[in-house]
Amino acid sequence: MSADLVSLQSMVLSVGDTTYLDYGAILEKREGYGPQGNGGNGLLLHSALAVEPDQGQPLGLLWQKLWNREHRAKPPANETLQQKKQRRAEARKAKRARPFEEKESYRWVEAMMALEQEVAASTRVIHVFDREGDIAEVFDQVNELSHTGVVVRAAHNRSLEHDPNRLWEKLEAQPIAAYHAVDLQATKTRKARTANLAVRFCRVQLRSPARLGTDSQLQVYAVYADEVDCPEGEDPVSWMLLTSESVTTVEQALTILRWYGYRWHVEEFHKLLKSGCQVERYRLAAEGMKPLLGFLCVIAADLLRLTYLKRTQPKLPAETVLSPVQIQLLKAKATRLPKTLTVQWAVESIARLGGYLEHRRKTPIGIQVLWKGWAKLQDLVEGWQLANQT
Repeated sequence: MSADLVSLQSMVLSVGDTTYLDYGAILEKREGYGPQGNGGNGLLLHSALAVEPDQGQPLGLLWQKLWNREHRAKPPANETLQQKKQRRAEARKAKRARPFEEKESYRWVEAMMALEQEVAASTRVIHVFDREGDIAEVFDQVNELSHTGVVVRAAHNRSLEHDPNRLWEKLEAQPIAAYHAVDLQATKTRKARTANLAVRFCRVQLRSPARLGTDSQLQVYAVYADEVDCPEGEDPVSWMLLTSESVTTVEQALTILRWYGYRWHVEEFHKLLKSGCQVERYRLAAEGMKPLLGFLCVIAADLLRLTYLKRTQPKLPAETVLSPVQIQLLKAKATRLPKTLTVQWAVESIARLGGYLEHRRKTPIGIQVLWKGWAKLQDLVEGWQLANQT
């Protein structure tokens, strides 16, 4: 999605996350890839996905950053234990001394600064980050930007200015303002369920670290949502959200919770990229992999938008998600047509191109089937365009 299209919105959420792309199976052409821990070797991809703030509809990609870590030099032969400790201590000291712009955590601020410039000033961009984005530089930088805001899930029980309490103690001392039900997605460690959250909120001033200087003022609003009556055997949900946006009413607090709930979409995008587009199965040199990644990311974002519309607004016209040429080709491939061509018809037609079996209508359409169908549709479009050029 281009910045020009985003600029037609009065407000857009930019949900950010980083994923690891592992190409450890590549035994040759490894230059340009880097270590990832646990023996992994590959690339890191940070994505900022545009989401409509009222209904949570994914709109497309706003910004991405792709990089690899550098391989560490092998330790000297016959290194003593004392020399090893000294070498590691010096490495840690050098790492701490690096400028912030050279650290991986800079990607959170970098996305904010890039979109401040690319998106028109008439559109407010609210960045939604998980706990990795809880760094003081994020809250410091937002003060310097004119149409940028943040919602960050806190990872640190920070000290507060002019207050003996820390962040969690401060919010736990606030009265419960409301109870709010949230539908939780299933993950590897929990089943899908509805959580009942006790909601508290207040304004706080985070203590600024010395590295930011004495002029830094980190004033934010905190929204604390803690699950009550959690089912036995499940870990209770506890969200401490820090935001630049004003939160003085229950309605505003619930809006911040809803916005944070949309952060799940960027994880769905990365899942589509890996499981659907199978981005990790390619065996290219890094320089060839990067442009291919750009192509596959656009497809994954399109598929996410398409599948979400099928879940939430299946009766919308097919023209909402497909071009006239795409619709014409799907109609030509269909054995029978409904009276009205809808988003649901479009998704099911694309899935059939990818091998979805008509007699298994009760079986959910899988990511790989949808990806294969979309790729085949693009081939058909390209063939149609070539035929019409002759």
